[in-house]
Amino acid sequence: MSYIDELGKKALKAKQSIMTASTDEKNKILRAIAAKLVERSSEIIRINEEEVKRAADRGTSGPMLDRLKLDEGRIKGMSDACIELVNLEDPVYEVVGGTKRPNGMRITKVRVPMGVIGIIFESRPNVTVDAATLCIKSGNATILRGGSEAIETNKCLMDIMREAVSECGFNPDIVQLVTETSHEVSAELMKANDYLDLLIPRGGYRLINAVVQNATVPVIETGTGNCHIYIDATADIDMAVNITNNGKTQRPGVCNALETCLVSEEIADTFLPALKEKLDEHNVEIRGCERTKAILGESVVDATDEDYATEFLDYIISIKVVKDVYEAVEHISKYSTGHSECIITNDYKNACVFQQTVDSACVYVNCSTRFTDGGEFGLGAEIGISTQKLHARGPMGLKELTTIKFLIEGTGQIR
Repeated sequence: MSYIDELGKKALKAKQSIMTASTDEKNKILRAIAAKLVERSSEIIRINEEEVKRAADRGTSGPMLDRLKLDEGRIKGMSDACIELVNLEDPVYEVVGGTKRPNGMRITKVRVPMGVIGIIFESRPNVTVDAATLCIKSGNATILRGGSEAIETNKCLMDIMREAVSECGFNPDIVQLVTETSHEVSAELMKANDYLDLLIPRGGYRLINAVVQNATVPVIETGTGNCHIYIDATADIDMAVNITNNGKTQRPGVCNALETCLVSEEIADTFLPALKEKLDEHNVEIRGCERTKAILGESVVDATDEDYATEFLDYIISIKVVKDVYEAVEHISKYSTGHSECIITNDYKNACVFQQTVDSACVYVNCSTRFTDGGEFGLGAEIGISTQKLHARGPMGLKELTTIKFLIEGTGQIR
């Protein structure tokens, strides 16, 4: 029996208990996890600091190190997210529709757990807790596979959660971690149709593409965020600078950070110098078109098609001067990954054109793409941002981890 077979069989055996657990029972587990995370924060931080140091020694970039790092504040945030889930409505057995047929049969459409969910992710160890607790509240068992760069931190977090699950009287195998981080084991997980009802990749383009191309298990595509902002001719300059700066520099290593800024030619001469002054405070490298270089000078690197298609996840931004909102939408349609896009404008018509024609999961007017987040949307912790269109799109919370079941009641009807 292979390693994934072992995990899969344990998950199948354990899933029934969490699928049929009451809301109170699931909330008890979440409260126990929240408490244990805080109680053992010093242990988590000690292990995590060692992994961050090893990553730094390997030359990992600053933004990527930030994704790896856990401190007291972030651990408290993970704990708080568990309590937020407690306070959210349980989606399991929510009635979403129904009818009574002419023959007297009653049909009720309800939400039910998926069953066993596999999640493959990179870097951020907080995903270990977010994903596991979301699956618990939505009544699913889960098998998690994180990256090798955070394996010891993830083991520690998983041990803490399994201990809490066990103390609450449930089979700890409702949450499991793949501790073998080889590509071969990942490939096996992608084809674990006998055990997984759904597989969710969360990470960069290479990871997501590998899963989409190789998995035989049903997949929800998430994560890659080549996000754009368009500065319209009618934009308020201060607002446009602040929102662009926030989207790029507040946390550049995440999927909802800005990668490309498109600027109306009517406002470029005024806006771009003001933006550069702000970005210079964070040493952001600008890769721009010829017009951008003419306005900002030789410090601007020539932008290529590859730059416009790249999710930098770093202090780098590509800039292009465009004619109007229609050219901006055309550029976004060509290069976007369908995650999050924004327009800064005081023109209602242009705002409508942008929101109606940009085909991304989240389309903003006059606010930062950094809000594309389950917590910020009031959904609680999220499993990821879906950039596909089937079943789930945008921040994936509890309801997106359920499926539908039809319950039919009769009095002896036959066909």
